[in-house]
Amino acid sequence: MKGNARVICRSSPVGAGLLAGLLAGFGALGAHSQAPAPERAGGQAAAATPTASAGQIAAGGSVAGATAGTAPSLPPSPIVSLQPAPLQGAGGSGSRAPQSGPAITLDEALRLAQANEPSFVAAVAASRVAALNRSIARSSLLPQALYHNQYLYTQSAGLAAPSLSAGTTGAQPLPRFIANNGVHEYVSQGVVNETVGVLQLTALAQASAAAAISNANLEISRRGLAATVVSRFYAVTTSESKIAVVQRALDDSQSFVTQTQERERAREAAHADVIKAQLTLQQRQRDLANARLLTDRAKIDLGVLLFPDPRTPYVVSLPASSSLPTREAIEHAARMSNPVLDSALLTLRSTSLGVAAAQAAYLPNLALNYTYGIDANQFATSGPNGLRNLGYSASATLDIPLWDWLATQHRVRQAQILRDAAKVSLSATQRNLIAQLEEFYAEASLAESELDSLQLSVRTAGESLRLTRLRYSAGEATVLEVVDAENSNVLAEVALADGTVRYHVARANLQLLTGTI
Repeated sequence: MKGNARVICRSSPVGAGLLAGLLAGFGALGAHSQAPAPERAGGQAAAATPTASAGQIAAGGSVAGATAGTAPSLPPSPIVSLQPAPLQGAGGSGSRAPQSGPAITLDEALRLAQANEPSFVAAVAASRVAALNRSIARSSLLPQALYHNQYLYTQSAGLAAPSLSAGTTGAQPLPRFIANNGVHEYVSQGVVNETVGVLQLTALAQASAAAAISNANLEISRRGLAATVVSRFYAVTTSESKIAVVQRALDDSQSFVTQTQERERAREAAHADVIKAQLTLQQRQRDLANARLLTDRAKIDLGVLLFPDPRTPYVVSLPASSSLPTREAIEHAARMSNPVLDSALLTLRSTSLGVAAAQAAYLPNLALNYTYGIDANQFATSGPNGLRNLGYSASATLDIPLWDWLATQHRVRQAQILRDAAKVSLSATQRNLIAQLEEFYAEASLAESELDSLQLSVRTAGESLRLTRLRYSAGEATVLEVVDAENSNVLAEVALADGTVRYHVARANLQLLTGTI
């Protein structure tokens, strides 16, 4: 925080000159006391112009310009102006105008964060891919059809023999590869294949479980992102609330400096009271600058999640306060909608299906094939003798596993190990859910019950400050009592701001746990 602190230096030899110098100094202070108070958070601080010339405190604390009106010279006695120095924001400039921009509610912040956060977008992509994997696994249970076309040329053996191919007459050259049907062979067939087995059924069930797990993980990612947004959103509201508190404290300190100077002019208080009040005012100025810096930092942190440019100006809008739901309602909602518990249950189901899939390797597989088309020495539906080349064939194959050197047994054991680990994970998830429910509800209940007490403390501290100021005006209280009352008032207001945000955050944690946010 930088600023110019105006100093009035008075001097006088002795006797009547001393009285004249004091009166001149008090006149200058009176001119300072007429300066307007600084505006509320973010407002321009108007600099008061003293009627008497005054030096400025240099960086090293030296005093320049030792004349004040026509008063004779005295040893320097710094008196800081009532007007607070211009406050600097995070950017290093002086007083700044209030930030403007769209009002962002918590729901709007959550929507914007979901569009900009890469980890959440990755979770959405994983969920979509898992859904497509389930469709692919389902298609493996259905017959697969293709249209097969092939031309085979085999080197001739140089011999001729009667052809056994359908639709041919006379002698045909023999191919060198006896597995082929002729030197020229044309294949154009529609082929339908179907494999029936337990392995395919369990693969579909596993893909369905994986898709459900991916959806649960997507919800976990959404709630994790929501927790981050809630934390940063309420950090902004806390910082802005503390700016308002410190600004009010700054105004109180400004008013008290005026009061001490008026009492000093009336010879009802010592100059030490003015110094103490000014020190408190300077501390309030620093507190306000720090509060503004923290607010800017909190807004940048939230802006990273919301906007392409985190420096985008905006203001936050707090949701309406509501009472805490009953414990029974919270427990019921947590049981009905908790993605972490759902993911653990689905993982256990998936690993159990893995055991079944591994055991399916002990069972036979049935493969069915149906082929319709031509496989002849001419690419035609009929041969030279009028016989049809077009026909069909069908086959059924049953593969029975006999021995694989215990590979299937070891795969079954691997699947059982994973299933046992999933059972332990599910048990731990259930215990953590119970613990989180107890912790979050206790936190929210305590925060809600403390709000009335904190509000009462603010009212009490405010009344104590008012009465202490009145007692000080009557000469019945010391400046230390007033400063202590001011500090107590600030602490009470800050505690109320923290307590309010604490309740909102605790309630938001319960909403995240039950899926209502």
